[in-house]
Amino acid sequence: MQKRSPLLLLSLTVFLTIILSGCFQGEQSLGNKGEIDPPKDAEAVDDLANETSGKASKEEENQKGEEGQKKTKGDTPSATVDRQLYLLDANGMVASQTLELPQPESNTVAEQSLEYLVKDGPVTSLLPNGFQAVLPAGTQILGLDLQDDGTMIVDVSEDFKNYKAENEQEILQAMTYTVTQFENVDRMKLRINGKKQGTMPVDGTPIGDGYSRVNGINLVQSNTVDLLGAEPVTLYYPSAQGENKYFVPVTQHIDVEDNNLYGSTIQALMQGPVPETNLQHVFNSSVQLTTDPSLKEGVLEVIFNQDVLQDTDKAVISNEVMESLVRTLTQDEAVEAVEVKVEDVETLFNENGEPYTEPVTKQTFISTEKL
Repeated sequence: MQKRSPLLLLSLTVFLTIILSGCFQGEQSLGNKGEIDPPKDAEAVDDLANETSGKASKEEENQKGEEGQKKTKGDTPSATVDRQLYLLDANGMVASQTLELPQPESNTVAEQSLEYLVKDGPVTSLLPNGFQAVLPAGTQILGLDLQDDGTMIVDVSEDFKNYKAENEQEILQAMTYTVTQFENVDRMKLRINGKKQGTMPVDGTPIGDGYSRVNGINLVQSNTVDLLGAEPVTLYYPSAQGENKYFVPVTQHIDVEDNNLYGSTIQALMQGPVPETNLQHVFNSSVQLTTDPSLKEGVLEVIFNQDVLQDTDKAVISNEVMESLVRTLTQDEAVEAVEVKVEDVETLFNENGEPYTEPVTKQTFISTEKL
């Protein structure tokens, strides 16, 4: 048998090693390239899928991931929403305060608002100076059920009964005004641990087919008005607690002259609040309506003499006068906006020197109402 040269065997070994090494490196390079540079057509398909399915972009997903990493157990959500809560002020009046609450699930906004009415609850750290929550401590909101007729059925725990009789009206009013700020909610009914309540549990205030804003808030009595022929209206007066300025709704009965409800309402507003409410009177005693208010296509035109002005030379009307009028008059669903005019004045200005070029709506002051 013929022997092979050692040099020849060594050459063959080196040659085979180079070939195998090249093949292995080629496969590895191809794998890396597939991961780094996907085909352009595949990217286009992914973009179309995102557009048609409504999925978040990669940038949005990354942002959500970063936010999720920042949160730890027990942290509150960073997103907040403005919500009107009806609370008790230092004078014992029910008034709304707009507070920033954590963004809830879309179907629990009304439930969350009621939870923030509970004493010693999550609202505690948010309460403005002089304000307090109205529902008894420990009250749980067990569930809400909105009926087709606009009635919101609120189910609460037994702890709800732990209040004093003299606070019953304020509790009922605060709950009612808080839930009826939401669209399609017109009135409220009560359940306690699932049991229907025809009356409030402590002092027996009737609830009947539902309590609504028509029943009034911060009710005041007048000895000069015949209740049988009078009309209940809700008037808004300014109040203040330190630097916190807000408006308080007060329901009282007024005499309606010549079937002129709007004019009679404004007259009552100009007379000012009853002294025991400690609310502010913002109209001069010499202010007069020059004509009866007129309603056309949802805009109520109101014309005063010049005594309504804060500054006659600059045609400035007080912000508080304007807000009192608009909040009060737009309680009537037929009134969408109020156009205030002053005789012999072409354009009115607010206290910041801005002209009133359009009728004023309540959304100017109450951006969160009827959400």
